[in-house]
Amino acid sequence: MTRLLRNAALSALSLAIISGCSATASNNDSSTVSNQSASVVVPFAMPPQAEQALTLNQIMANPDWMGLLAKNAYWSDDSQSVYFSRQEHQSAIADVYQQGINQSQATILKLNQLHLADQKRGVFNTDKSQKAYIYKGNIFVKQLNSGEIKQLTRQNNAIDDVKFLNSGDLAYMQGNSVFKLHLDTGMTEQLVDIQMAKAPAGVKDPESYIAKQQHRLIAYVALQHDKNKSRAEYAEELAAQDPTFAPKTWYLGDSETVDEMSLSADGRYLVVALSDKNYSWRAEHDIMPNYLGKDGYVDAVPARARVAEDNYPGERLVLLDLVEHVKKDITIEGLTGFDEDVLASVKAENAKAKGESYTSKPEPRVLQLMQDWGWGQSAIQWHDTDNKLLVMMEAHDNKDRWIASVDLQSGKLETEHRLHDDAWINYTFNQFGWVTGEDKFYYLSEESGFSQLYVKADGKTTALTKGEYVVDQVTLSPDASHLYYRANKDHPGTYNVYRVEIATGKTEQLTEWTGTLDYKLSPDGQSLLLTASTAVNPNELYIQPIGGELKQLTQYTSKAFSQYAWQAPQVVKIPSTHGAKDIYARVYLPQGYDAANADKYPAVIFNHGAGYLQNAHNGFSGYFREFMFHNLLTQQGYVVMDMDYRGSKGYGRDWRTAVYRNMGHPEVEDLKDGVSWMAKHTNVDTAKVGTYGGSYGGFLTFMALFNEPELFQAGAALRPVTDWAHYNAPYTSNILNTPDVDPIAYERSSPIEHAQGLEKPLLIMSGVLDDNVFFQDSVRLVQRLIELEKPMFETAIYPVEPHGFRQPSSWLDEYRRIYKLFEQELK
Repeated sequence: MTRLLRNAALSALSLAIISGCSATASNNDSSTVSNQSASVVVPFAMPPQAEQALTLNQIMANPDWMGLLAKNAYWSDDSQSVYFSRQEHQSAIADVYQQGINQSQATILKLNQLHLADQKRGVFNTDKSQKAYIYKGNIFVKQLNSGEIKQLTRQNNAIDDVKFLNSGDLAYMQGNSVFKLHLDTGMTEQLVDIQMAKAPAGVKDPESYIAKQQHRLIAYVALQHDKNKSRAEYAEELAAQDPTFAPKTWYLGDSETVDEMSLSADGRYLVVALSDKNYSWRAEHDIMPNYLGKDGYVDAVPARARVAEDNYPGERLVLLDLVEHVKKDITIEGLTGFDEDVLASVKAENAKAKGESYTSKPEPRVLQLMQDWGWGQSAIQWHDTDNKLLVMMEAHDNKDRWIASVDLQSGKLETEHRLHDDAWINYTFNQFGWVTGEDKFYYLSEESGFSQLYVKADGKTTALTKGEYVVDQVTLSPDASHLYYRANKDHPGTYNVYRVEIATGKTEQLTEWTGTLDYKLSPDGQSLLLTASTAVNPNELYIQPIGGELKQLTQYTSKAFSQYAWQAPQVVKIPSTHGAKDIYARVYLPQGYDAANADKYPAVIFNHGAGYLQNAHNGFSGYFREFMFHNLLTQQGYVVMDMDYRGSKGYGRDWRTAVYRNMGHPEVEDLKDGVSWMAKHTNVDTAKVGTYGGSYGGFLTFMALFNEPELFQAGAALRPVTDWAHYNAPYTSNILNTPDVDPIAYERSSPIEHAQGLEKPLLIMSGVLDDNVFFQDSVRLVQRLIELEKPMFETAIYPVEPHGFRQPSSWLDEYRRIYKLFEQELK
């Protein structure tokens, strides 16, 4: 009876929160806690007093109420204004704006102005007097001194890429062809025509006995053959001597497809990346059913392949000499360690587990161009003036990344830099490029344990940055004297912009921001465009002149959001009891928090997604709904924590790779330390702690409840991974290798293998149209729990939702259930 009355009271309170009834929290004196890692007493700021309590209807509503923020911002060509877009939630179209750096208001561009607007992407000629860009598949050229714009093509077949050649003419790519556009005459010249087919046989002399007999005995047959041979020889000689003819077609075989092409600055050489045409990212025998198809039937949506069945063949590179019409295969033997058995110890361990033995032997590895998940550059980098070429290659086993130069005469690679990692090479922090006008290149590398910036010239490598912080977003200054970059030097959760003089190594800090930011250097090199946020303020645009005062350019956050008394989470360091470094976390305290309160507080730990993601920073969280939900929870008496558990981004290589072959175990150890820390420092009752998260966060919820059943009293797993063998290959094979090579890692790391440990209430929520973590993941785990006769779980499905939910009604339903679970089980 007591439990029924308690549940009735909790349901009434839940209904008040969901429907919008307000509640008032008391305000008590502030308290202090001892941060053991810092060895100082750090006061907690008291949570602000909200006059109106938050409701789930409000925070899960259409996010436009927070303001239509400026996104995708970039500089104008003259560095005097910026362009950006604003898009209403679920609107199909974004509007484009332009705002002068000294103006307070932006102007929305009309549709007939968009092709004339300064474009985010484009290329400059050698003296930077012209800019070429592609708009809707066609080429435009802008005279930068006058602003005059000319459209050079008007066609429906989209152009893929454009670049200025050293001659001043333009080259562009269209399909598997490369064209040269002579700006002085307007003539279009085809430089390359690639056909992915076998070369035509041509006119051959008879070879077999019967064919020779036919030609010997039948004069007509012999005459026709001789005429055809003469015509072919004439056509070939004419093409060779007549300069008006286009060059010969390149036939590269019928078994491959072109992945990427890159032309040298003088237009002589073309690098082509090829891969097996039969490879597909799609599952061979699987689909994702859409039960609410537009015609009333079940639509079969193509699904990606799982890591267990993905068999990527790799890429190979060929070099085409367009002057000599010679093709060279770029060979991989020059890559140091190209044939090493880097997984030998893993294979031996798995063989031993099966009672077998493993003998290591060298064998060429599957390679491809580097696939960085964050960059906008190519893995093929030509020098701007000389015929020198760098490529960045990676091994498909994820253990090596190479920067290599290419000998254009022989087609051989020469290793300029090898980055090896026994765990896996990071799929970000891979920027590299030539220093304009010099025989020198820069690159990022995690070889020190943190992403740092290096430059190499004359065979000598120099570190331009050093320290236990992360460097990214590298930009070469217009005069090629400095490299600009972003780094979290002062605090892992605070990012600022710096620059280093290449010649001397002298470093300057250019911004003083407490939060997170991205930047873009102006074309004239005089100012920074910042997209920056703080803990309670979403991204706005700012202008920071080099050496000048910071100026806010936009203010699109709504008054309703900006004037609310949001609680800023406090970033703390939690000492690890498991041999790791300090664990950074965000902490939210209940309104009216009292460290001496006899009634200890319930608590919730939120597990961020992606695994390799940073959330315990000083900027506005990408999880903005969760940020508001956590404020709501504090208004209802909860302590809330977001942890950057091991595997998270922003803390260096060792933190990132701590989960190698062991996903879900180091992270849960960190969650245990988080619960202990809250009990000691924020008056939390360890018997009243719950957890939740989505995607990787849902996976961690499973691993915690299955393997540490006393740690949390309830958990909610959103769009969760349940079996890593069913996730995609690019992500999973980094951390767990592949199931055929390393089944031990998959069985150790997949929740479905540990489901028998569930003892506390669990809520599982999944979108049926999730093409990232398949709905099938949850279906399989549910059946496993049923067969294990586990009665303490519930499920909720969302028929129209992909991985990232889109409908406010789905968000509301999801968080109503999470809130109800915590109210019922933690209070």
